[in-house]
Amino acid sequence: MLQTLQSRWDNYRRSRRITAASTSGSAGANPVHQVLITVLLLLLLLLTMVPVIFMLITSLKNRGQIFTQFWALPRPPLWENYTLGWNGMRAYIVNSLLYGTASVMAVVLLSSLSGYVFARHRFPGKEVIYVAILSLLMIPGVLTLIPSFVLVRQLGILDTPWALILPWTAGGQVFGILLCRSFFATLPQELFEAAKIDGAPELSLYWQVALPLSLPILVTLAIMHFVGTYNDFQWPLITITDPAKQVVGVGLRQFVNQWGVADIGGQMAGYAVAVIPLLILFTFGMKYYIQGVTAGALKA
Repeated sequence: MLQTLQSRWDNYRRSRRITAASTSGSAGANPVHQVLITVLLLLLLLLTMVPVIFMLITSLKNRGQIFTQFWALPRPPLWENYTLGWNGMRAYIVNSLLYGTASVMAVVLLSSLSGYVFARHRFPGKEVIYVAILSLLMIPGVLTLIPSFVLVRQLGILDTPWALILPWTAGGQVFGILLCRSFFATLPQELFEAAKIDGAPELSLYWQVALPLSLPILVTLAIMHFVGTYNDFQWPLITITDPAKQVVGVGLRQFVNQWGVADIGGQMAGYAVAVIPLLILFTFGMKYYIQGVTAGALKA
């Protein structure tokens, strides 16, 4: 035992020396290189933000300013475009939030259950079933578009919220199972064995042990799935015809007057208004999102 403790102490000191050496090396890096890296990152950030800046500037212009002073700042800025954008988009935003939240809850619950079973249980054909599920990731969504539409129509749920919630939930299962199984497989087995010794049933192992430890990966899955459903355009376009049940992706096309001319300023303001829920989501969930992505990368 003494030898074991000594070896652990030696490994600890060795790791500390390596960390100190790497830190001192990075601290003594060439300042010119640091400046170049900073400038390059700022340039990449600027290029990434160009569409967003263009959207915000254009949202404060009318058609005359857009076509005659395309690169100029709005003079004067038309803040009433945002009133138009909010009035036009609020119903679609509410629909997207309701449908997306319902789908996210179902995906997180079902994916975590399936991932827990695949990670913590052994049964005949487990790997075959898991590989079959993962193989669905290689099928392009456009190949299943017509069969999915026919299935939804035969179920009688066309032009209803279920035409969006159920396919979104089914489509999000594959990636969700992959994430959850990979994370659950890394949880310490001792925790589950201790809970079994205390008499915890299988459902309690899942609900009280696995889920609390997996909060970052579950939040990551929820954010990724919600963003995908919130930005979906093609599927709502072909399954929902009632404007009162439509979602954001399709609703953004509505800023057209009676002569078929698009109100570009109001449409850009609608884009800016529609992104607010996603900004709020990332603001409050970014901490867990980064933890989940980092944990997945390290454990992979």
